[in-house]
Amino acid sequence: MEVPRLVKEDPYLQPYISDFLRWAEKYRSREKELLGNNSLQDFASGHDYFGLFKTDNKWIFRDWAPNATQIFLIGSFNNWQDHADFELKRIGNGSWELELPLPSMHHGDLYALSMHWHNGSGKRIPAWARRVVQDPETHIFNAQVWAPREPFQFRHHFKLLNEAPIIYESHVGMAGEEPRVHTYNEFRYEMLPRIRAAGYNTIQLMAIPEHPYYGSFGYHVSSFFAPSSRFGTPEELKHLIDEAHGMGILVVMDLVHSHAVKNVNEGLGLYDGSRTQFFHEGARGEHPAWDSYCFNYSRNEVIHFLLSNIKYWLTEFRFDGFRFDGVTSMLYFDHGLGKAFTSFSDYFTPNLDDEAVVYFMLANKLAHEINPNVLSIAEEMSGLPGLAAPLSSGGLGFDYRMSMGVPDLWIKLIKEQQDQEWNVGHLFHELTTHRSEEKVVSYVESHDQAMVGDKTVIFRLVDKEMYYSMRKDQPNLTVDRGIALHKMIRLITIGCAGGAYLNFMGNEFGHPEWIDFPREGNDWSYQHARRIWSIAENPELKFHWLLDFDKDMIHLFKRERILEVPEVWRIHDNMPDQVLAFKRKDLLFVFNFNPDKSFEDYGIHCDPAKFKVILHTDAHIYGGFNRIDERMTYYSLPESGQGSPHQLKLYLPARTAIVLQQHPYTKVR
Repeated sequence: MEVPRLVKEDPYLQPYISDFLRWAEKYRSREKELLGNNSLQDFASGHDYFGLFKTDNKWIFRDWAPNATQIFLIGSFNNWQDHADFELKRIGNGSWELELPLPSMHHGDLYALSMHWHNGSGKRIPAWARRVVQDPETHIFNAQVWAPREPFQFRHHFKLLNEAPIIYESHVGMAGEEPRVHTYNEFRYEMLPRIRAAGYNTIQLMAIPEHPYYGSFGYHVSSFFAPSSRFGTPEELKHLIDEAHGMGILVVMDLVHSHAVKNVNEGLGLYDGSRTQFFHEGARGEHPAWDSYCFNYSRNEVIHFLLSNIKYWLTEFRFDGFRFDGVTSMLYFDHGLGKAFTSFSDYFTPNLDDEAVVYFMLANKLAHEINPNVLSIAEEMSGLPGLAAPLSSGGLGFDYRMSMGVPDLWIKLIKEQQDQEWNVGHLFHELTTHRSEEKVVSYVESHDQAMVGDKTVIFRLVDKEMYYSMRKDQPNLTVDRGIALHKMIRLITIGCAGGAYLNFMGNEFGHPEWIDFPREGNDWSYQHARRIWSIAENPELKFHWLLDFDKDMIHLFKRERILEVPEVWRIHDNMPDQVLAFKRKDLLFVFNFNPDKSFEDYGIHCDPAKFKVILHTDAHIYGGFNRIDERMTYYSLPESGQGSPHQLKLYLPARTAIVLQQHPYTKVR
């Protein structure tokens, strides 16, 4: 078997050739076992066979429950009773089927399964249900017959994103300002225009598949094929995605195939009376940190279920891709808990689950077959070599890896070091380090850093002054520092980003406080499960300075297509001064992180050229002090004489960042 290109190009991977060859062989063997003479897309079509379907003259319901001894369809149409007319029949291979005349059920009826097995029985939400609703009074979940007379018609097709993804991470339910659950429709007509105006070209939607507990942020999924009904109908979600496409915005979904909620009645736990239908048995089948069940990727029926789920969301709703959640947890038998991953030997060990590796290879191949322009993003913290490399070069096929170390870096700096101690050279190294074959999504903070028990960057920087000193007529040095660093931290992160950038909604303007979903501990309050947009739009408050800066920063990076250029060249770093300069494309980024010292005529080595300031954090419109002359053209000058290296002399105010665009050199007269 030929050595993968990934290994050929990285001599440090040579000792692990056998691991890559083993993955490739297991992938080919598994694909052959699953597909036979069929295609991967044909195989991943379980959603077109299992579940409830309406034809011209009957209803057909099918399910897979190999451990069941008897199954009845129960619902509002038969008083929730086991009835002989609604009993499913075995059709082989653990599958069951029921055919009913059309008058038996109607659009909107509630239903479930009465599942029987040896020495037991229970009510179950069908695993392939496409619509699941919760009773507002009893809080009980049921499947719902969903066959609208007029199916939704998409007006826009998949869009080719010919620029780097600049992602707006969003949660539909908490996207509005009122203390309640907000809807797909409200997101469509209130949030989409806001996101487009802010310059983001991709939306990452959280919490779409149905989940019993709202406060799980959508990560404890119960119904993998049902978009959460707490936000609206499936058609309203399709309308949201279609309208985003019409605005030139892609929509990717948080996909949770790493684990499933333990709930028995609502979810897949003990679905047919057996723990091992979808999940591993024993301790391996339970996640010790998440209180959830772990899928068994060695079982063909589980792979069929999960791959069909990928195809379903891409074709039925026209999502443009996925952010695969919990990839590290899937890859390692110990879920990566407490591991530092400091050497290659931490990756290529018996702790790595080959079955999960093969699943990712199949999943990424399928997604890119369905839509060659799909975005496949791994939420992964170990940095496994080859994770975000093409299948053709020996990788797992993800397009991007989340750069999860970046927000950790910012938290550590802000919590543990004074500004004067920030090492700009180390900072640049950490922000730009990733494997050469992979692209990463860089970010300052996602939803993780905003959750209750943690603090957002702005809240760490400003703390209690957020409550007292955010009016423009309330001068405060702590707030001045926080606003200055908030802008600089975002600018240097996107400036060094390795292919893509992400922001969680509201963080761009320094949304105050934390996210805390309704729960018993907060009296089921929605007070912190919302986004207060009005404070960012109030001209008397300082929040809009941060919003305006983020908007101009994002538009600059889109206009100049900066993230499409992978090279980031370090030009200057001076730890005592805390001054860092780097170049990307024809843009020069200069940061003075020094909290006390401003520098006049500070020399930055550069090519002979002239420069214009196109963005800086000290502008008055962004809450700065207008110490940078934006009208001036800056010329590089020889250090000592004709032919000597050039320097650009700049005034660098304390806690300020400048972006200059290079133009062809014109001799100073």
